[in-house]
Amino acid sequence: MAGTREQELIRGTVAAVLYQNQENGYSVIRFTTDQGVTITVVGTIPMCTPGEHLAVTGHWEDHTTHGPQFRAEFLERVMPSGAEAIETYLSARAIKGIGPRTASRIVKLFGDQTFEIMEQHPERLAEVPGISPQKAKAIGQSFQKQFGMRKLLEFLLSNGLPGELAMPLYKAYGDLAMDALRDDPYLLTEDYFGAAFAAVDQFAVHQGIEAEDFRRVQAATVYTLRHNLGNGHTFLPAEKLCAATATMINVDPDVVRETLGDLNLAGKLVVDTLRDISVCYLPEYYEAETYVAQRMLELAATPQQVPDRLEGTLRAVQQELGTEYASEQARAILTAARSSVMLLTGGPGTGKTTTVNGILGLFDRLGIKTVLAAPTGRAANRLKELCGREAATIHRLLETQFDPESGKLCFMHDESEPLKADAVVVDETSMVDILLMEALLRALKPQCRLILVGDPDQLPSVGAGNLFSDLIRSKKIPTVRLTEIFRQARESLIIMNAHAINGGQLPELTVKNKDFFFLQRRDMQRAVDTIVDLCVRRLPQNMGIPADQIQVLSPTRKNEAGTAALNLRLQAVLNPPAPGKQEHKRGKMLFRVGDRVMQIKNNYDIMWKKTEGFGVGTGVFNGDVGKVTEIDPGQETMTVVFDDRQVEYTFDLLGQLELAYAMTVHKSQGSEYRAVILSVSQANPYLLTRSILYTAVTRARELLILVGDPGVVQQMVENNRQSRRYSGLKLRLEKDG
Repeated sequence: MAGTREQELIRGTVAAVLYQNQENGYSVIRFTTDQGVTITVVGTIPMCTPGEHLAVTGHWEDHTTHGPQFRAEFLERVMPSGAEAIETYLSARAIKGIGPRTASRIVKLFGDQTFEIMEQHPERLAEVPGISPQKAKAIGQSFQKQFGMRKLLEFLLSNGLPGELAMPLYKAYGDLAMDALRDDPYLLTEDYFGAAFAAVDQFAVHQGIEAEDFRRVQAATVYTLRHNLGNGHTFLPAEKLCAATATMINVDPDVVRETLGDLNLAGKLVVDTLRDISVCYLPEYYEAETYVAQRMLELAATPQQVPDRLEGTLRAVQQELGTEYASEQARAILTAARSSVMLLTGGPGTGKTTTVNGILGLFDRLGIKTVLAAPTGRAANRLKELCGREAATIHRLLETQFDPESGKLCFMHDESEPLKADAVVVDETSMVDILLMEALLRALKPQCRLILVGDPDQLPSVGAGNLFSDLIRSKKIPTVRLTEIFRQARESLIIMNAHAINGGQLPELTVKNKDFFFLQRRDMQRAVDTIVDLCVRRLPQNMGIPADQIQVLSPTRKNEAGTAALNLRLQAVLNPPAPGKQEHKRGKMLFRVGDRVMQIKNNYDIMWKKTEGFGVGTGVFNGDVGKVTEIDPGQETMTVVFDDRQVEYTFDLLGQLELAYAMTVHKSQGSEYRAVILSVSQANPYLLTRSILYTAVTRARELLILVGDPGVVQQMVENNRQSRRYSGLKLRLEKDG
């Protein structure tokens, strides 16, 4: 019965495949039971074909649009028997090279023995009129691959492993995949497959692998290193790595320590020494860090040839732009012209944008072709608006592609095909991680200038490394720090409070009629009610700021005043249900046409097309914000528009999206909003830090409202704890420079 969670076993035949995701096997099928009842079955059913017989175990559920459907949890495939069933199966083009006519001819000749012939004697298919020996061989190979995949899939599912691993496993090992898994189950923890260690370890133990088996210990060690990339570490001290790994798999740290040399020799990690401490890197991060250090020092040591009367040229630029640069700004502009690399930093209101525009104006005068870039789409759009010329994400600038063979990113531009630019200006550099900087540096042609702009007091990059801060603190790279707060900026309480916070001082919370307000709400529920009222009524009606130009921020996802709860409240009032307005529920998340949504993981191969014109491309990135414009229940798709790009998501990909009426401060990096409302209520102390408060305040362009507990504001100002990142870039710059 629909709506129950009781498990049932249903046998029958696939009548039609309504939808199938080739990557992860998620399918929607029409299924005729042995009792003659046609139902809808959904779940992981890869490579299913009309005519195929299945035994499906699962439960009934009620879909808001489609009604009752059966959710498959386990399945057993039963090959069709009898000439008629075999012909139906083959006619559905399950096997490459066989259509309805060819299927009919094959079954007419071989009858019930068709599958046996295809598997064991495929050369005999050449006896069928219209099938050449070459085509017979190809059909046999396709049949064997199909059923090899199916056997592999059943093997994975029966051992509690994700079915979506079948395709990459078969691609990597072919028919030997199951043998490879039995030989070393831990290969699934490699980056290409990305399986969770706990699930693989459980499977391996069932296969009889001992606790101290070298395969288990080595895999756990590499997994621990890779897991800590998420904490921002490019390396771990060997002792910490051994201790953490030993704790995870419950062995003595000495057992782990003994494997480090073998892993180093095998090229699975790199053991190095920093300040007399043994440290361990994943190879790609060691290569990236050492390359960035080397290349940045080379750039710093390479002066650029410029005209003798450079100052006079700069004065002409000032006249042309109708501005007069302060001494710090002029020094930065001239340094950018004379140097191959420069770091430009400073807090809000110190004129970084004015300085960048001065650099661009001077470079134009000197005939230096300059491109602008930023780490995210939102940061690139903001840079474009501020500078009045095109700006791209670094990924787009480098023409990033996803290599399905390696499962990794690759870039069209590198040493062999460098960017056709004489200078590259990167904004919001604090968000750039070590791998992305390596890729950018490899794409610069000789003599290309590089100007990195940012604020090291903002939150660090989501990816590993502490790049911008390390570059500045090394004192090996030409750096200009803008410190003067200009008169117009001093009139902004947002900017003055941002500097106060950064200096460890409590912001001014009592001044009214400015651009910075504090609304005291010690009770979380009252705080949430106030935030909702500000978005729905007070700011739109009293200050003329529409809801779509207001961004709610919170340090945390959890509790009543976190982003998860705020999004549900704001969705209910800003985009309520209405007749004819399509919606789709995925787990606890409900999406509705008109919703503001955010991509929460990089997807390099999803297609997009321009909303105007004929441009197409691939890639939607973590942090991109868009609007739901269409939900098609029949096609199982949802369309989202990100600025000028339209993306169609299949329903199984919706886990990559979340509502964005409210977002965490971390997710807001690189963006600027007309109005920001910041929730400041009690949360995990690790999230109540000075850098998070500073970052949140600097996201607001016209208006910032803090809602919550004044004690939390004080706690954040006083908490200058920054999560320590293990990064060797500064040390390498200091050592080699």
